[in-house]
Amino acid sequence: MNDQSIAPNETMQLHEILTFKNTCLTKALTMSPLVSDEELKSILKQEVSVSEKHIEELRSLMEKSNIASSEE
Repeated sequence: MNDQSIAPNETMQLHEILTFKNTCLTKALTMSPLVSDEELKSILKQEVSVSEKHIEELRSLMEKSNIASSEE
């Protein structure tokens, strides 16, 4: 049983994490122009970069989902 697909419960958990990471990305992007401290701006910029990478990886994992493939 070497199936590379993701179970429905795992898909739901991935979706929850993806939603959270999207919220983090939105908040970091929204707050960046409002921040005057250079160190904090740097942290937010790094958070945006990391969040975008994580979102891409999560979407890639969700493509392996039984739910996602059955909806096509």
